Amino acid sequence: MDFDLPPEVVDYLDELDDFIERDIEPLERENIQFFDHRREHARTDWDNDGQPQPEWEALLAEMRRRADAAGHLRFALPSELGGQDGSNLAMAVIREHLAAKGLGLHNDLQNESSIVGNFPTVLMVLDQGTDAQRAEFCESLIVGEKRMSFGLTEPDHGSDATHMETTAVRDGDTWVINGKKRWITGMHHATHVALFARTSGDAGEAAGITCFVVPTATEGIDVGPFWWTFNMPTDHPDVTLTDVRVPDSSILGQEGRGLSLAQIFVHENRIRQAASSLGAAQYCINQAVAYARERAPFGKPLWLNQAIQFPLAELHTEAAMLRALIRQTAWKMDRVHHMDISDAVSMCNYRANRLVCQAADQAMQTCGGMGYSRHMAFEHIYRHHRRYRITEGSEEIQIRRVAGVLFGLAVKR
Repeated sequence: MDFDLPPEVVDYLDELDDFIERDIEPLERENIQFFDHRREHARTDWDNDGQPQPEWEALLAEMRRRADAAGHLRFALPSELGGQDGSNLAMAVIREHLAAKGLGLHNDLQNESSIVGNFPTVLMVLDQGTDAQRAEFCESLIVGEKRMSFGLTEPDHGSDATHMETTAVRDGDTWVINGKKRWITGMHHATHVALFARTSGDAGEAAGITCFVVPTATEGIDVGPFWWTFNMPTDHPDVTLTDVRVPDSSILGQEGRGLSLAQIFVHENRIRQAASSLGAAQYCINQAVAYARERAPFGKPLWLNQAIQFPLAELHTEAAMLRALIRQTAWKMDRVHHMDISDAVSMCNYRANRLVCQAADQAMQTCGGMGYSRHMAFEHIYRHHRRYRITEGSEEIQIRRVAGVLFGLAVKR
Protein backbone atom coordinates (compact mmCIF):
# COMPACT_ATOMS: atom_id res chain seq x y z
CA MET A 1 0.00 0.00 0.00
CA ASP A 2 1.42 3.37 -1.05
CA PHE A 3 0.95 6.14 1.51
CA ASP A 4 2.81 8.79 -0.47
CA LEU A 5 0.77 11.73 -1.69
CA PRO A 6 0.26 11.91 -5.45
CA PRO A 7 3.13 13.96 -6.92
CA GLU A 8 0.69 16.27 -8.70
CA VAL A 9 -0.87 17.21 -5.35
CA VAL A 10 2.53 17.97 -3.80
CA ASP A 11 3.46 20.08 -6.83
CA TYR A 12 0.15 21.92 -6.58
CA LEU A 13 0.88 22.94 -2.99
CA ASP A 14 4.04 24.65 -4.26
CA GLU A 15 2.01 26.37 -6.96
CA LEU A 16 -0.48 27.63 -4.36
CA ASP A 17 2.34 28.91 -2.14
CA ASP A 18 3.81 30.85 -5.07
CA PHE A 19 0.41 32.35 -5.86
CA ILE A 20 -0.11 33.38 -2.24
CA GLU A 21 3.31 35.04 -2.04
CA ARG A 22 2.90 36.82 -5.37
CA ASP A 23 -0.77 37.83 -5.48
CA ILE A 24 -2.38 37.48 -2.05
CA GLU A 25 0.15 38.51 0.58
CA PRO A 26 0.70 42.00 -0.94
CA LEU A 27 -3.07 42.55 -0.86
CA GLU A 28 -3.16 41.35 2.74
CA ARG A 29 -0.37 43.73 3.76
CA GLU A 30 -2.28 46.63 2.23
CA ASN A 31 -5.24 45.70 4.44
CA ILE A 32 -3.42 44.43 7.50
CA GLN A 33 -6.00 45.87 9.93
CA PHE A 34 -8.22 42.91 9.05
CA PHE A 35 -5.57 40.38 10.13
CA ASP A 36 -3.56 41.82 13.03
CA HIS A 37 -4.79 42.50 16.59
CA ARG A 38 -7.52 44.80 15.20
CA ARG A 39 -9.07 42.07 13.08
CA GLU A 40 -12.41 41.56 14.84
CA HIS A 41 -13.00 45.28 15.26
CA ALA A 42 -12.03 46.08 11.67
CA ARG A 43 -14.24 43.36 10.26
CA THR A 44 -17.36 44.19 12.28
CA ASP A 45 -19.95 46.92 11.81
CA TRP A 46 -20.92 47.06 15.46
CA ASP A 47 -23.72 49.57 14.84
CA ASN A 48 -25.35 47.47 12.11
CA ASP A 49 -26.32 44.34 14.07
CA GLY A 50 -22.65 43.33 14.19
CA GLN A 51 -22.69 42.39 10.51
CA PRO A 52 -19.51 42.24 8.39
CA GLN A 53 -18.07 45.55 7.26
CA PRO A 54 -18.58 46.07 3.49
CA GLU A 55 -14.85 46.77 3.09
CA TRP A 56 -14.02 43.40 4.64
CA GLU A 57 -16.34 41.53 2.32
CA ALA A 58 -15.05 43.50 -0.67
CA LEU A 59 -11.52 42.37 0.21
CA LEU A 60 -12.63 38.74 0.33
CA ALA A 61 -14.34 39.16 -3.02
CA GLU A 62 -11.14 40.54 -4.55
CA MET A 63 -9.20 37.59 -3.16
CA ARG A 64 -11.66 35.18 -4.75
CA ARG A 65 -11.51 37.08 -8.04
CA ARG A 66 -7.72 36.78 -8.15
CA ALA A 67 -7.86 33.11 -7.18
CA ASP A 68 -10.40 32.41 -9.92
CA ALA A 69 -8.35 34.27 -12.51
CA ALA A 70 -5.32 32.18 -11.54
CA GLY A 71 -7.30 28.95 -11.87
CA HIS A 72 -7.35 27.98 -8.17
CA LEU A 73 -10.79 28.92 -6.85
CA ARG A 74 -12.65 26.20 -8.76
CA PHE A 75 -10.05 23.47 -8.22
CA ALA A 76 -12.49 20.99 -6.65
CA LEU A 77 -15.32 21.64 -9.10
CA PRO A 78 -15.89 19.47 -12.19
CA SER A 79 -14.37 20.55 -15.48
CA GLU A 80 -17.82 21.38 -16.86
CA LEU A 81 -17.86 24.30 -14.39
CA GLY A 82 -14.32 25.37 -15.18
CA GLY A 83 -12.79 23.35 -12.36
CA GLN A 84 -9.96 20.83 -12.25
CA ASP A 85 -11.98 17.85 -10.99
CA GLY A 86 -9.96 18.05 -7.80
CA SER A 87 -10.31 14.98 -5.62
CA ASN A 88 -11.50 14.88 -2.03
CA LEU A 89 -8.03 13.66 -1.07
CA ALA A 90 -6.40 16.61 -2.78
CA MET A 91 -8.84 19.02 -1.10
CA ALA A 92 -8.13 17.53 2.33
CA VAL A 93 -4.40 17.98 1.80
CA ILE A 94 -4.84 21.51 0.43
CA ARG A 95 -7.17 22.68 3.20
CA GLU A 96 -4.81 21.35 5.86
CA HIS A 97 -1.83 22.98 4.16
CA LEU A 98 -3.51 26.38 3.88
CA ALA A 99 -4.76 26.38 7.48
CA ALA A 100 -1.35 25.32 8.77
CA LYS A 101 0.05 28.56 7.34
CA GLY A 102 -1.93 30.49 9.96
CA LEU A 103 -4.26 33.45 9.67
CA GLY A 104 -4.35 35.21 6.35
CA LEU A 105 -6.31 36.35 3.36
CA HIS A 106 -5.39 33.12 1.58
CA ASN A 107 -7.67 31.08 3.83
CA ASP A 108 -9.94 33.01 6.18
CA LEU A 109 -12.33 30.39 7.43
CA GLN A 110 -14.36 32.83 9.51
CA ASN A 111 -16.15 33.50 6.24
CA GLU A 112 -15.50 30.04 4.77
CA SER A 113 -13.35 31.90 2.27
CA SER A 114 -10.28 30.40 0.63
CA ILE A 115 -8.23 30.68 -2.53
CA VAL A 116 -9.36 27.10 -3.15
CA GLY A 117 -13.11 27.34 -2.84
CA ASN A 118 -15.65 25.04 -1.25
CA PHE A 119 -19.02 25.23 -3.03
CA PRO A 120 -21.56 22.90 -1.38
CA THR A 121 -24.60 24.79 -2.71
CA VAL A 122 -23.21 24.59 -6.25
CA LEU A 123 -22.80 20.83 -5.85
CA MET A 124 -26.36 20.55 -4.53
CA VAL A 125 -27.67 22.28 -7.65
CA LEU A 126 -25.37 20.35 -9.96
CA ASP A 127 -26.31 17.01 -8.43
CA GLN A 128 -30.09 17.38 -8.16
CA GLY A 129 -31.11 20.60 -9.90
CA THR A 130 -32.99 20.89 -13.17
CA ASP A 131 -31.24 22.08 -16.32
CA ALA A 132 -32.80 25.51 -15.78
CA GLN A 133 -31.58 25.65 -12.18
CA ARG A 134 -28.08 24.63 -13.18
CA ALA A 135 -28.01 27.31 -15.85
CA GLU A 136 -29.29 29.94 -13.45
CA PHE A 137 -27.19 29.20 -10.39
CA CYS A 138 -23.98 27.25 -10.92
CA GLU A 139 -21.79 29.89 -12.57
CA SER A 140 -23.43 32.83 -10.80
CA LEU A 141 -22.87 31.26 -7.37
CA ILE A 142 -19.21 30.59 -8.15
CA VAL A 143 -18.44 34.17 -9.21
CA GLY A 144 -20.60 35.76 -6.51
CA GLU A 145 -23.26 37.28 -8.73
CA LYS A 146 -25.76 35.26 -6.70
CA ARG A 147 -25.44 33.97 -3.16
CA MET A 148 -27.46 31.15 -1.65
CA SER A 149 -27.95 30.67 2.09
CA PHE A 150 -28.83 27.33 3.63
CA GLY A 151 -32.08 27.32 5.61
CA LEU A 152 -32.31 24.08 7.61
CA THR A 153 -31.96 24.86 11.34
CA GLU A 154 -34.91 26.16 13.38
CA PRO A 155 -35.22 27.78 16.82
CA ASP A 156 -36.56 24.58 18.39
CA HIS A 157 -34.93 22.06 16.06
CA GLY A 158 -31.20 22.22 15.43
CA SER A 159 -29.59 18.80 15.20
CA ASP A 160 -32.95 17.09 14.65
CA ALA A 161 -34.22 18.27 11.27
CA THR A 162 -36.86 15.55 11.10
CA HIS A 163 -39.10 17.41 13.58
CA MET A 164 -38.98 20.52 11.40
CA GLU A 165 -41.94 22.83 12.01
CA THR A 166 -41.61 24.93 8.86
CA THR A 167 -44.26 23.76 6.40
CA ALA A 168 -44.99 24.19 2.71
CA VAL A 169 -48.56 23.58 1.57
CA ARG A 170 -49.58 23.30 -2.07
CA ASP A 171 -52.11 25.89 -3.26
CA GLY A 172 -52.87 25.29 -6.90
CA ASP A 173 -49.62 25.60 -8.84
CA THR A 174 -47.80 27.35 -5.97
CA TRP A 175 -46.54 26.45 -2.50
CA VAL A 176 -47.12 28.52 0.64
CA ILE A 177 -44.29 28.36 3.17
CA ASN A 178 -44.64 29.29 6.84
CA GLY A 179 -42.18 28.88 9.68
CA LYS A 180 -38.99 30.20 11.21
CA LYS A 181 -35.32 29.41 10.67
CA ARG A 182 -32.24 30.18 12.77
CA TRP A 183 -28.50 30.58 12.10
CA ILE A 184 -29.07 31.12 8.38
CA THR A 185 -25.58 32.25 7.50
CA GLY A 186 -25.11 34.92 4.85
CA MET A 187 -28.68 36.22 4.72
CA HIS A 188 -27.43 39.79 4.98
CA HIS A 189 -26.33 39.59 1.34
CA ALA A 190 -27.94 36.41 -0.02
CA THR A 191 -29.97 36.65 -3.22
CA HIS A 192 -31.56 33.24 -2.60
CA VAL A 193 -32.07 30.84 0.26
CA ALA A 194 -32.41 27.06 0.11
CA LEU A 195 -35.40 26.61 2.44
CA PHE A 196 -36.24 23.20 3.86
CA ALA A 197 -39.88 22.64 4.78
CA ARG A 198 -42.12 19.70 5.56
CA THR A 199 -44.47 19.00 2.67
CA SER A 200 -45.78 15.59 3.76
CA GLY A 201 -45.38 12.90 6.39
CA ASP A 202 -45.25 13.12 10.16
CA ALA A 203 -42.87 14.77 12.59
CA GLY A 204 -39.80 12.60 13.09
CA GLU A 205 -39.86 11.10 9.60
CA ALA A 206 -36.91 11.76 7.30
CA ALA A 207 -39.14 11.56 4.23
CA GLY A 208 -41.52 14.40 3.45
CA ILE A 209 -39.09 17.32 3.72
CA THR A 210 -38.56 19.36 0.55
CA CYS A 211 -35.94 21.94 -0.42
CA PHE A 212 -37.13 25.16 -2.12
CA VAL A 213 -34.78 27.72 -3.66
CA VAL A 214 -36.43 31.05 -2.87
CA PRO A 215 -35.34 34.60 -3.81
CA THR A 216 -34.70 36.51 -0.59
CA ALA A 217 -36.71 39.46 -1.93
CA THR A 218 -39.88 37.33 -1.93
CA GLU A 219 -42.73 38.86 0.03
CA GLY A 220 -43.12 37.29 3.47
CA ILE A 221 -39.41 36.77 4.21
CA ASP A 222 -38.24 38.74 7.25
CA VAL A 223 -34.57 38.66 8.28
CA GLY A 224 -33.42 39.21 11.87
CA PRO A 225 -32.36 39.42 14.57
CA PHE A 226 -28.68 38.77 13.92
CA TRP A 227 -27.21 36.69 16.74
CA TRP A 228 -23.92 37.98 18.10
CA THR A 229 -21.49 35.13 18.58
CA PHE A 230 -18.22 34.14 20.24
CA ASN A 231 -16.49 35.10 17.01
CA MET A 232 -17.56 38.33 15.32
CA PRO A 233 -18.70 39.69 12.89
CA THR A 234 -21.99 37.85 12.63
CA ASP A 235 -23.93 36.94 9.52
CA HIS A 236 -26.19 34.46 11.33
CA PRO A 237 -29.78 35.74 11.61
CA ASP A 238 -33.20 34.29 12.16
CA VAL A 239 -35.49 34.16 9.13
CA THR A 240 -39.27 34.34 9.60
CA LEU A 241 -41.47 33.02 6.78
CA THR A 242 -45.05 34.25 6.56
CA ASP A 243 -47.17 33.01 3.66
CA VAL A 244 -44.16 32.92 1.33
CA ARG A 245 -45.44 31.86 -2.11
CA VAL A 246 -43.18 30.04 -4.54
CA PRO A 247 -43.82 28.10 -7.76
CA ASP A 248 -43.30 24.38 -8.28
CA SER A 249 -40.15 25.19 -10.24
CA SER A 250 -38.48 26.40 -7.05
CA ILE A 251 -38.19 22.83 -5.73
CA LEU A 252 -34.57 21.64 -5.73
CA GLY A 253 -34.28 17.89 -6.09
CA GLN A 254 -37.16 15.54 -5.44
CA GLU A 255 -40.24 16.55 -3.52
CA GLY A 256 -40.08 15.00 -0.06
CA ARG A 257 -36.38 14.02 -0.39
CA GLY A 258 -34.77 17.26 0.73
CA LEU A 259 -32.68 15.74 3.50
CA SER A 260 -30.56 13.93 0.91
CA LEU A 261 -29.58 17.37 -0.36
CA ALA A 262 -28.74 18.44 3.17
CA GLN A 263 -26.41 15.44 3.44
CA ILE A 264 -24.50 16.61 0.35
CA PHE A 265 -24.05 20.01 2.01
CA VAL A 266 -22.90 18.79 5.41
CA HIS A 267 -20.59 16.05 4.13
CA GLU A 268 -18.83 18.47 1.78
CA ASN A 269 -18.28 20.75 4.74
CA ARG A 270 -17.48 18.12 7.37
CA ILE A 271 -14.48 16.52 5.68
CA ARG A 272 -13.02 19.87 4.68
CA GLN A 273 -13.67 21.39 8.09
CA ALA A 274 -11.82 18.42 9.56
CA ALA A 275 -8.82 19.04 7.32
CA SER A 276 -8.85 22.77 8.10
CA SER A 277 -9.12 22.13 11.83
CA LEU A 278 -6.19 19.74 11.61
CA GLY A 279 -4.12 22.35 9.79
CA ALA A 280 -4.99 25.06 12.31
CA ALA A 281 -4.16 22.67 15.17
CA GLN A 282 -0.78 21.93 13.64
CA TYR A 283 -0.15 25.68 13.29
CA CYS A 284 -0.87 26.16 17.01
CA ILE A 285 1.43 23.27 17.94
CA ASN A 286 4.24 24.53 15.72
CA GLN A 287 3.99 28.10 17.01
CA ALA A 288 3.97 26.94 20.63
CA VAL A 289 7.05 24.78 20.01
CA ALA A 290 8.87 27.69 18.39
CA TYR A 291 8.03 29.97 21.33
CA ALA A 292 9.15 27.37 23.88
CA ARG A 293 12.48 26.97 22.08
CA GLU A 294 13.14 30.73 22.21
CA ARG A 295 11.83 31.53 25.70
CA ALA A 296 14.31 31.08 28.57
CA PRO A 297 12.75 31.72 31.99
CA PHE A 298 14.64 30.88 35.17
CA GLY A 299 17.85 30.72 33.18
CA LYS A 300 17.03 27.78 30.92
CA PRO A 301 15.03 27.17 27.71
CA LEU A 302 11.34 26.74 28.38
CA TRP A 303 11.10 23.62 26.24
CA LEU A 304 13.34 21.66 28.63
CA ASN A 305 10.41 21.39 31.04
CA GLN A 306 8.45 18.18 30.58
CA ALA A 307 5.29 20.08 31.50
CA ILE A 308 5.84 21.98 28.23
CA GLN A 309 7.05 19.04 26.14
CA PHE A 310 4.47 16.42 27.00
CA PRO A 311 1.19 18.22 26.21
CA LEU A 312 2.54 19.43 22.86
CA ALA A 313 3.95 15.99 22.04
CA GLU A 314 0.56 14.41 22.72
CA LEU A 315 -1.22 16.95 20.55
CA HIS A 316 1.33 16.42 17.79
CA THR A 317 0.75 12.65 18.02
CA GLU A 318 -3.03 13.02 17.75
CA ALA A 319 -2.56 15.35 14.77
CA ALA A 320 -0.51 12.65 13.03
CA MET A 321 -3.17 10.01 13.67
CA LEU A 322 -5.96 12.30 12.49
CA ARG A 323 -4.03 13.17 9.36
CA ALA A 324 -3.97 9.49 8.42
CA LEU A 325 -7.69 9.07 9.11
CA ILE A 326 -8.74 12.23 7.28
CA ARG A 327 -6.71 11.40 4.19
CA GLN A 328 -7.90 7.80 4.14
CA THR A 329 -11.53 8.92 4.49
CA ALA A 330 -11.16 11.57 1.78
CA TRP A 331 -9.53 8.94 -0.46
CA LYS A 332 -12.53 6.64 0.10
CA MET A 333 -14.93 9.51 -0.68
CA ASP A 334 -13.40 9.59 -4.14
CA ARG A 335 -14.35 5.94 -4.64
CA VAL A 336 -17.68 5.30 -2.89
CA HIS A 337 -20.90 7.19 -2.18
CA HIS A 338 -20.35 9.63 0.67
CA MET A 339 -23.18 8.10 2.73
CA ASP A 340 -21.40 4.72 2.69
CA ILE A 341 -18.67 6.19 4.90
CA SER A 342 -20.68 8.79 6.80
CA ASP A 343 -19.47 7.36 10.11
CA ALA A 344 -15.83 7.86 9.09
CA VAL A 345 -16.58 11.43 7.96
CA SER A 346 -18.11 12.07 11.39
CA MET A 347 -15.07 10.58 13.15
CA CYS A 348 -12.78 12.93 11.23
CA ASN A 349 -14.89 15.98 11.87
CA TYR A 350 -15.59 15.77 15.56
CA ARG A 351 -12.08 14.65 16.53
CA ALA A 352 -10.34 17.29 14.43
CA ASN A 353 -12.59 20.05 15.75
CA ARG A 354 -11.83 18.99 19.31
CA LEU A 355 -8.12 18.82 18.55
CA VAL A 356 -7.84 22.38 17.27
CA CYS A 357 -9.58 23.74 20.36
CA GLN A 358 -7.21 21.77 22.59
CA ALA A 359 -4.19 22.86 20.56
CA ALA A 360 -5.15 26.54 20.63
CA ASP A 361 -5.75 26.37 24.38
CA GLN A 362 -2.42 24.64 25.02
CA ALA A 363 -0.61 27.12 22.78
CA MET A 364 -2.06 29.98 24.85
CA GLN A 365 -0.86 28.27 28.02
CA THR A 366 2.60 27.61 26.60
CA CYS A 367 3.03 31.17 25.39
CA GLY A 368 1.60 32.70 28.56
CA GLY A 369 0.35 36.26 28.48
CA MET A 370 1.37 36.77 24.86
CA GLY A 371 -0.48 33.61 23.90
CA TYR A 372 -3.62 34.99 25.50
CA SER A 373 -3.22 38.35 23.75
CA ARG A 374 -4.73 39.28 20.42
CA HIS A 375 -1.20 39.77 19.06
CA MET A 376 -0.91 36.02 18.54
CA ALA A 377 -3.45 34.03 16.53
CA PHE A 378 -4.52 31.46 19.10
CA GLU A 379 -7.54 33.27 20.52
CA HIS A 380 -8.94 33.88 17.05
CA ILE A 381 -8.37 30.28 16.01
CA TYR A 382 -10.06 29.01 19.16
CA ARG A 383 -13.08 31.30 18.81
CA HIS A 384 -13.55 30.40 15.17
CA HIS A 385 -13.04 26.67 15.32
CA ARG A 386 -15.05 26.23 18.52
CA ARG A 387 -18.22 26.69 16.47
CA TYR A 388 -17.34 23.70 14.32
CA ARG A 389 -18.08 21.49 17.31
CA ILE A 390 -21.71 22.61 16.91
CA THR A 391 -22.29 23.46 13.25
CA GLU A 392 -22.69 20.92 10.42
CA GLY A 393 -24.09 18.58 13.09
CA SER A 394 -22.96 18.83 16.71
CA GLU A 395 -20.25 16.46 17.81
CA GLU A 396 -22.83 14.57 19.88
CA ILE A 397 -24.88 13.91 16.74
CA GLN A 398 -21.77 12.79 14.90
CA ILE A 399 -20.73 10.47 17.72
CA ARG A 400 -24.25 9.05 17.67
CA ARG A 401 -23.81 8.37 13.96
CA VAL A 402 -20.57 6.50 14.64
CA ALA A 403 -22.19 4.53 17.45
CA GLY A 404 -25.23 3.76 15.32
CA VAL A 405 -23.09 2.13 12.65
CA LEU A 406 -20.85 0.49 15.23
CA PHE A 407 -23.77 -1.19 17.02
CA GLY A 408 -25.81 -1.91 13.91
CA LEU A 409 -28.54 0.58 14.82
CA ALA A 410 -28.13 2.62 11.64
CA VAL A 411 -27.64 1.65 8.04
CA LYS A 412 -24.97 3.47 6.12
CA ARG A 413 -27.28 4.27 3.22
